[in-house]
Amino acid sequence: MKPIYIKITDSQIIYANSENAIDEKSFDLDSNIELKQNLQEFKDSLSNLPNVIVITNPSKFHLKKNAILFHEEVIDLGAELENTFHIPVINIEEIIDSNLLLAAEKETDYASWHLDYYGLAHEKRQYGQESMQTIGNGYFGLRGTYLETKANDDNYPATYIAGVFDQLSTPINGRDIINEDLVNLPNAQYITFSINNGQRFTINESDIKESNRSLDLKSGLLTIKLLVQLDDGKELRIVEKKVADMQNYHDYYLQYAIEPVNFNGKITIYTQIDGTVVNSNVERYRNLSNKHLVIDQINNIDETAILSAHTVQSDIKLAIKTDLNHPTIVNPKYSIHNKAEIAEQQLEFTASAGETYYFEKDVSTYTSLETKEDIVAVAKKHQFLPSFADAAKQAQEDWQKVWTQEDVIVTGDITAQKLLRLNSYSMTTAAQNNANKDLDASVGSRGLTGEGYRGHIFWDELFDMNFYVLHNPELVKSLLMYRYNRLHAAMDYAGADGYNGAMYPWQSGLYGDEQSQEVHLNPITNKWDPDNSRKQRHVSLAIAYNVLNYFHLSHDEKFMQQFGLEMLLDIAKFWIDMSKLDKDTGKYTIGNVMGPDEFHEGYPGVKESGLKNNAYTNIMVSWLFKKIGNFINTESSDVLDNNFRKTNFSDIDIQKLDDIRHNLKLDFQGNILGQFEGYFDLKRLDFDKYRQQYGNISRMDRILKAHEDSPDNYQVAKQADTLMALFNLTDQDFFDILADLGYPITNPEMFIDDNVKYYIERTTHGSTLSRIVYSMLLLKADDTKTAWKLFYEALTSDYYDIQGGTTAEGIHLGVMGATLNLVTSFFAGIDYRGEVLDINPNMPKQWDEIEFKMNFKGTKFNFRINSDGISIKANRDTEVIFIGKKLPLVANQEIQLTY
Repeated sequence: MKPIYIKITDSQIIYANSENAIDEKSFDLDSNIELKQNLQEFKDSLSNLPNVIVITNPSKFHLKKNAILFHEEVIDLGAELENTFHIPVINIEEIIDSNLLLAAEKETDYASWHLDYYGLAHEKRQYGQESMQTIGNGYFGLRGTYLETKANDDNYPATYIAGVFDQLSTPINGRDIINEDLVNLPNAQYITFSINNGQRFTINESDIKESNRSLDLKSGLLTIKLLVQLDDGKELRIVEKKVADMQNYHDYYLQYAIEPVNFNGKITIYTQIDGTVVNSNVERYRNLSNKHLVIDQINNIDETAILSAHTVQSDIKLAIKTDLNHPTIVNPKYSIHNKAEIAEQQLEFTASAGETYYFEKDVSTYTSLETKEDIVAVAKKHQFLPSFADAAKQAQEDWQKVWTQEDVIVTGDITAQKLLRLNSYSMTTAAQNNANKDLDASVGSRGLTGEGYRGHIFWDELFDMNFYVLHNPELVKSLLMYRYNRLHAAMDYAGADGYNGAMYPWQSGLYGDEQSQEVHLNPITNKWDPDNSRKQRHVSLAIAYNVLNYFHLSHDEKFMQQFGLEMLLDIAKFWIDMSKLDKDTGKYTIGNVMGPDEFHEGYPGVKESGLKNNAYTNIMVSWLFKKIGNFINTESSDVLDNNFRKTNFSDIDIQKLDDIRHNLKLDFQGNILGQFEGYFDLKRLDFDKYRQQYGNISRMDRILKAHEDSPDNYQVAKQADTLMALFNLTDQDFFDILADLGYPITNPEMFIDDNVKYYIERTTHGSTLSRIVYSMLLLKADDTKTAWKLFYEALTSDYYDIQGGTTAEGIHLGVMGATLNLVTSFFAGIDYRGEVLDINPNMPKQWDEIEFKMNFKGTKFNFRINSDGISIKANRDTEVIFIGKKLPLVANQEIQLTY
């Protein structure tokens, strides 16, 4: 091993290559910059990088050996160093009874499976950590808060159930604005205590000596440890745990362990189902109507409580049942203290110093969306697992099955490994087949972790489905049925705008009607601006892409015949109506749209919003029409006749499919494809000018509007737009579409290079998804350095909350799915979009190896890729294309190839 021994003071890092410090050196810390930047500069100064770090600062804290006091602030130095060096960091005390290698291996395993936060955080930082440590099972998400908290500026305990939305009206600027929200449900995780009838304990910095919150990704268990010292000198150790049931998805389990360290006395445990909650996670929404629940009844039977309620407008009924267990508390005094909207129970007992007392709370939630019987009666009959230990054991076994299929293993980078696993964990807690087969729901852009974007479903599904379909196609089918069940709502939406077919909304919730806001609060000006984002009609193309991608990988003929083809034809009818022929040029124009960019809502000086001939939209429409044409040529006449009848699809529509797909208009300037018609007439923007003033210019739209200007005037983009089709389609399909449209590209490599360079200079990456798309594009353009930089920024975007506190409103599920897809499809190079797997690795030099499994058309593959070659194993005879050549595989025989 190549260790480095480090001791840090307020002004220096003192380091050596051996424990005896014979070659000791020092690195001066710059007090004008953050510790994180100092550590990066220290790393850059080293000529030979270590593969393990040993901290020699004496351990002064109980819950984290590598916590130190730095400038009078307690920091987790181990975590800071691991996040900088991406290697294991251990304390010198850990190798006294062991050896360096074993200690490093132990830390590598721990750090790559645990998301830990040491110490108390505040405001958006704390909110963001709660989002990241959400536990769930596809049915519900339970934010990772301390059990003792109610909603305040530092903590936001919340529970969300997939599909539970409600609409409320708020007067804004003289208009009644209706907003639909994913509802924050009653808080049943609340548990706290008091001593000798004193005040109830709350999370207060002055009372907490140490705190550590640890999410075990391997088992789904969240553990929070507190060392408490109250004003009167009383000390306590508290350990609280949460776990979600992956099988009976209605349930989660809590354990609260409390130990008085230096006193005897009376302890009272307080536990609630708190129905007074409102939706207040997102600061800019707090002045809007936010009380979505009406509490109907509270029932108590022995130590069981049941609270029933319904949502104000959508009238979704819910029942929450809690059971209390206290295996180590003998004959406590039990009492009920219900209030109008709160079911409260109390347990009082006498405690002795040094003894640990365990209190367990089982929680089950039912709604009328998935439970058609009387939900209170169902809740009353519901039986929980015998104990918290049983629940934790079952969850560990269930998660083991998940990881056997989903784990993306990378070696050589402890941070990337942890965050890739966090992404897989978050994808699974947002949706998993055991729950979603019973639900009429899809995945929102924030999963079930927060109230950002009001919990709505966007085109982000496009980035999520790529992950789900490779591991659990049945789950994708359930998620697609959410869209099918709202097909008529999409048709009504199109009809209201004067079009045939199906126009899916940009933001979708319970009903499938358009839930995009009509006004948007600009946090720089604190003014409400018009919101035209609903013109992003390409959401229908994302849905069509997901349908086709699912069918491509599953060959689910029944789904396609009964549901999928109907959706595709109705979506196509909408785009046929949107396409207007210019008889002089013979080209079709699609107008009144916005592209994925989102900054451009219209043309400079033009009152009406909307753009013409967005390149991404037109290319994907042409691709969709080609795919539908293939179905028409290959599907049986009975299936076609049935679907044509359901969708009123005529022979004229079939003719238009072919005509439009060959003649949609694109704009070019030399070798550069225009983002939309008229794009090249826009002004160049002086990015440096605004960087000097604002630093972060990712939301350039808000900045320009604060200057009484508009992004409509400039060549500037929030995220990848023009070249987004290259993310969805193979290079061959992309250039075939351009040729079909009458724009053949003679030198595809030069086209990609020129267009990537052109547009990345004009993109501010206001969406984390932009970094992933450009990372993939840069790999195609052979700029591996920038590709890696953007990938790592995307991978760590929620971990570091790089968008200025937005993780407080929930994790960004789309970028989590997209980073996993980038690793397997582009770094590992396993492209699943053709008839056989096409393998062209782009192995990052920063990693030693990538290993994962995937399902492709019913065949299960194992892959292991490193800088020298690739190992492949399939469970049945098949073939792949490896760097351009077909290669047969024999069932269950591993082969190794070099490149």
